[in-house]
Amino acid sequence: MTPNDSRPSGCTSHTPFEEELVNAMNDFANSADAPDFDTTGIVRKTRRRRSTAIAGIAAALIVAGGGTALATAGAGGSDDRKPAAVGAATDGDAADVVLSGSKYKTEFGGLSLDFAKQLLLKSQLELGTVGEQSCGKTGKPGTVIAVEPHSPAVVSKGDTINLTLCGG
Repeated sequence: MTPNDSRPSGCTSHTPFEEELVNAMNDFANSADAPDFDTTGIVRKTRRRRSTAIAGIAAALIVAGGGTALATAGAGGSDDRKPAAVGAATDGDAADVVLSGSKYKTEFGGLSLDFAKQLLLKSQLELGTVGEQSCGKTGKPGTVIAVEPHSPAVVSKGDTINLTLCGG
């Protein structure tokens, strides 16, 4: 029998090298510590990453949705809705207009005078008087805080809308 031949099937004895090798592997397997995982820490990190990712995606969708709505309102889209205004606290529907034949309110609260004029033009409404009123710290100066006539009154195309701006 050569060293490379397989062992005969009836022979169960091991060579001293094989016995030493098996003993060394058993010693190593028995002496190695079992891995210790910090499962609560792993779960906590995973949840933190997931919530951060969700918050980032939600913020991106809000920014993208707000930009799209503003672009649609300024570019002459067919939808009379626009996003809620930023920066001005309005009194209920005092800065909203309901156009006849539309199921949406057109919100003017918080818009600059230039943007409000564009929105009036898009809605086929006429600009009447533009006044100013002190709004304290609740609004940004130069933004719309009220319109006349306002919601729930319904206006028709061609009607005149009066704007009241925040005077600071």
